[in-house]
Amino acid sequence: MPRLDNLTLRERVHEHLKSEILANHYPPGSELLEVPLSEELGVSRGPIREALRSLESEGLVEITPRRGAVVVSLTKRDFLEAYQVRESLEALGVRLAVPRLSAADLDALDAQLDLMAEHAAAGDLDAFFEVNAAFHEAFMEASENRKLIEVYRRLMAQMGPYRRPSARLRGNVERSISEHREIVEAARQRDVEVAVARLMKHVEVPQRILEGMSDEEFATAVARQTGNEEG
Repeated sequence: MPRLDNLTLRERVHEHLKSEILANHYPPGSELLEVPLSEELGVSRGPIREALRSLESEGLVEITPRRGAVVVSLTKRDFLEAYQVRESLEALGVRLAVPRLSAADLDALDAQLDLMAEHAAAGDLDAFFEVNAAFHEAFMEASENRKLIEVYRRLMAQMGPYRRPSARLRGNVERSISEHREIVEAARQRDVEVAVARLMKHVEVPQRILEGMSDEEFATAVARQTGNEEG
């Protein structure tokens, strides 16, 4: 792993650790210890400690006196509640965004959908979900509601390490792309209510599957998709 230089160390360490968490190189439950990280990255413990505190404020790690920083693990209930909150936040975001979207904005959304389709055809789920996340965030940014965007980004950061289990819950990515296109179509028609209804229907799909899973089934699915399954 490349060592980090002395420029804006806290920010660089923060971005590095965040990307490692979101890529599941530090899966949920992993301990992030200051001394090993300091040695690994070639920096003092100060920037490590500050970066971990920033990650805690984003909801990606929990810092406790005995264990230090631990990558947050979500239970089935946590994940279901996160989806429910996400549904409400995105519904508001779409409601505020649709009247503000320009023709260029809508064209950019279509381009993202085409890119998602390319990644899906290639079987690259990680790339698919990167573009998928950007698609949803585009609506939030277009809402121009700073507090809404702040809360949404924190929630999505917490859900980030679970992108692969989300793919398993979602199932057919082609169906997901089709649902996205329907949202954009309603936005082009400036039909706020239809766009919101289609967004809510889209986000409800994994919720219904989650509700039908036991806690053990959810834990197994997460372990399988994050590479933490024993045996």
